[in-house]
Amino acid sequence: MDNPPPIQAAPPAVHTADDGYRKALSNRQIQMIAMGGAIGVGLFLGAGSRLQAMGPSLILAYLVCGTVAFFVMRALGELVMYRPSSGSFASYAREFIGPGAGFVSGWMFWFNWGVGGVAELTAIGIYVHKWLPDLAQWVTALIALAILLAVNLLSVKAFGEFEFWFAIVKVAAIVCFLGVGIWLVATGAQIGGGTAGLGNLFHGDSVWTSFFPAGFAIALLSLQSVIMAYNGIEMVGIAAGETAQPRKVIPRAVNSVALRIILFYCGSVLLLVMIMPWTAYGATESPFVLVFSELGVPAAGHIMNIVVITAALSSTNSGLYSTGRILRSMAERQQAPRILSYMSRRGIPAGGIIFTAVAALPGVALSYVVPHEAFDIILALAGLGALCTWTTILASHLGMLRQRRNNGEQREAFRMPFAPYSNYIAIAFLLMVVVSLGLAPDLAARVALCAIPPIALVLFLGWRSVRGRVTTQEVFIATEDRTPGL
Repeated sequence: MDNPPPIQAAPPAVHTADDGYRKALSNRQIQMIAMGGAIGVGLFLGAGSRLQAMGPSLILAYLVCGTVAFFVMRALGELVMYRPSSGSFASYAREFIGPGAGFVSGWMFWFNWGVGGVAELTAIGIYVHKWLPDLAQWVTALIALAILLAVNLLSVKAFGEFEFWFAIVKVAAIVCFLGVGIWLVATGAQIGGGTAGLGNLFHGDSVWTSFFPAGFAIALLSLQSVIMAYNGIEMVGIAAGETAQPRKVIPRAVNSVALRIILFYCGSVLLLVMIMPWTAYGATESPFVLVFSELGVPAAGHIMNIVVITAALSSTNSGLYSTGRILRSMAERQQAPRILSYMSRRGIPAGGIIFTAVAALPGVALSYVVPHEAFDIILALAGLGALCTWTTILASHLGMLRQRRNNGEQREAFRMPFAPYSNYIAIAFLLMVVVSLGLAPDLAARVALCAIPPIALVLFLGWRSVRGRVTTQEVFIATEDRTPGL
């Protein structure tokens, strides 16, 4: 009698990066998440202090940094078209650079949003305190954190809906200002003791001194704070893992953000400088509030209060959402504590979201004791995470191009322009920004630079402690046709 064939071992369970997630984000939500991610507190509040330091050169700084942000988004968009994943760039870094890169990028992203979330919660407390001076700022910050935590734990659809309306408020505020600003300049209106018009751009002996009143070096050294204004554009890549038609939705979202970066940031600052001389603006008041106040709008400060609080809520909301997905992706591969991979029955990575919220609790105390300098330092430290994230996306894109070229695969129809040369130029620019931190005149930038070695040491030790048990193989299931160009 013939011997029976040997029993074959069962194949290992196939696991994808997006097991358990529900494709519940709609097209309109993705569009506004992408747009809202590019408009933050940095524009509404930070533009005044940057104009004071840089003058009209801020327009060029926003344009240059916006161009780099565009290349980052197009690189991320092509990666998403190759394979949508809620693990986003951390997942791509593991696949195209190596598991160590995934570990570093994932935790630096968490650091970015974790530290940045502290700043946003502090801002919420400060601005609500203007209306309710008898309510402690830390109480407001704690309530805001609790509400946003509940929203994120409820469902991805709830997150998307909240973020949609947050983005609507921010976009409406910018569109309103652009309309009023164009009217003021076109009619040569009298405002702030002067006349709105092109002449306000030129206050020096030449075009160069007009645009660089503090010198080119100061403009160069201020680029790190300008880049922070674009922090959050990578949100669309993470949200792609929870939309039903990423190949249809993501290209539209990425391109719309690129156009609005130029319109909202460069257009707003250009109008601000044309409406009143750049010397009229300062760090103590939002430039948008100043313009509307000069027009005699009595509720300008209250309206901007609403917009700034909305922007801070949106940022905290996005931070909880995105870090939850990134931490789960890492935990599934033993790069983070296993408990952070916990997925609720609603398809929510509750472990990572709750971890980020708990880590933000000490920051709530800052709403009570934080001085202005500490707030600036927090933002500068968060900027290190943003720079790391952008560099990781660009490097991962290079790795994908190399892999597809070696495999003889065709690139996506939606691709990063001028790659790989645009990758190298953008990475070199980001490295230059990091180096410039050591030459910056403000304390926050220098503290951020000094923080790089200890952060690097912690990441190195952390990787050494987990690398022996890290799952290095990425297994993916094709859930839709990935034919290039579709």
